[in-house]
Amino acid sequence: MSESKIPDFEQALAELEALVARLERGDLPLEEALKTFERGVELTRHCQGSLKAAQQRVEILLRRNGQPEAEPFSTTESQDPGSTASQD
Repeated sequence: MSESKIPDFEQALAELEALVARLERGDLPLEEALKTFERGVELTRHCQGSLKAAQQRVEILLRRNGQPEAEPFSTTESQDPGSTASQD
């Protein structure tokens, strides 16, 4: 795969994770670390764009189904299945 080619979201995310691991090791020469960082920025922007496009598609689908607005996603409720929506 060419360095300038942008893969799909899942491939971009996997490559980004590998780049972060390489950078975190701290054993890359400066020039290679800079190139790795630049590629990481490119992949991050691609992933953010993909996520934004997916969010927009979901919002359009929700509007088509008669729901006027998308509800915000709450990570605390989804991670703790024993939690309740009401607070004491």
